[in-house]
Amino acid sequence: MLGIEGSAALVKRAEENAAYNGLTANTQFQAMNLFEMDEATLEKLGNFDKWLVDPPRDGAMELVKAITPVTAPERIVYVSCNPATLARDAEVLVHLKGYAIKAAGVMNMFPHTSHVESIAVFEKI
Repeated sequence: MLGIEGSAALVKRAEENAAYNGLTANTQFQAMNLFEMDEATLEKLGNFDKWLVDPPRDGAMELVKAITPVTAPERIVYVSCNPATLARDAEVLVHLKGYAIKAAGVMNMFPHTSHVESIAVFEKI
């Protein structure tokens, strides 16, 4: 398993958590800027059959655009705190990258605010 995070401090915390839970043999974490992702960088990371994407409010457009037939996972679970950027990125995944939305939902994790978490599951068709 590979975890990618924008914050080096959070990567360190993930490594500590993996060690605490005895998972260091099959986990790896690295700090990368999601907004600087391109096809070559994505290809260097290797191939994975499933992705969990949880970007900041600006979404994951550069990552989504960087997907190629070589790097495309079979399933993407996309968690978003901004339904508008999820919808924008979903348009690219569905219309340009060959995915279908298999499930979607909204969770109100922040009571008494207008913020929600949106979740969509995409599968390669």
